[in-house]
Order: sequence, then C-alpha cells, then structure tokens
Amino acid sequence: MSNKTVPEIYTKTLKEIKIVGVRIQCADDQYAEKIPEAVKLITNRLHEFKHLVQPVKQIGVFKVNATQEEDGYWVGFEVSSFADVPMDMTTLIVPEQMYTVYQHIGSASEIFPTYDFIHQWSSKNGYKRQPNQWSMEIYSNWENPQQVDVLLCDPVKM
Repeated sequence: MSNKTVPEIYTKTLKEIKIVGVRIQCADDQYAEKIPEAVKLITNRLHEFKHLVQPVKQIGVFKVNATQEEDGYWVGFEVSSFADVPMDMTTLIVPEQMYTVYQHIGSASEIFPTYDFIHQWSSKNGYKRQPNQWSMEIYSNWENPQQVDVLLCDPVKM
C-alpha cells in the first residue's frame, strides 16, 4: 500500500486576478506545441515583469466557450498593477469567480482526463460548469511537461 496522498478536490471563490503575459491563438491541435514555447518565452523574460505577485506561480487562462475576442490561451504571471508591461506582452483581468479546484501532479498530457474527473465531481456535487467564464491553470512547476504541478480551476456555480 502506498503512502501517497490523493489531492483534494474542492470549490473556492478566487479574487480578481490581473495577468501579464502572452496570448496564443492557433488551431486546436497546435496548442500542445505552442503553449510550451510561450511558457519558455515568458520564463526567460521573467526579469522584465514588474509588480509580480507570485513569481513562482505561472498562470494559464482560457474559456471553453470563448467569443472570437476571447479565443486563445493566455500564459502569464499575476501582477498587482498593469504599469510597465513588457513590450509585446498582453494583459488580462480574470474577474472573481467560483471554481472547482484540483491539484494535478504528473504529465501535462494527462490534464484532459483530469478535467473529466473534475467535471464529473462538480456535477455529482450540485455545481454547474460555467464554460463562458475563464478557466485557470495555476502552475507551481511547469518546466518539465512530464512532471507539472498545477491547480486546475474550472469555473462553476451552484
């Protein structure tokens, strides 16, 4: 029997978050290639970010049912102010929202099945997914795609 603990799944309301980073827009089958490129880019430029809240937490943001203006995947860091945004980077405000939260530790390629688990848990526990709201992936470890540590935050309401 293993002593490995199973991560807890829970709901939590997260405050508004200001993000500075890059926006990726591409065909769905290209995100697996483009996201790691963007991660590497902003990691190498971390010294250019001002007003960082937690430089050890990288954030990915997307909407499942995005409008054309919101389509894509944002990779960035939380900041307290949009002053002094690095050249060719973008800003995004994720408003306060309730989420189902689950810590995924392991391969980035296994995140999609983990989302299936989150969706089933949310439904079983009386929460309704909000695919028109921002989903967040808050990474504590992102440099090795075979061993990421990420809080998956799926927007829900009662």
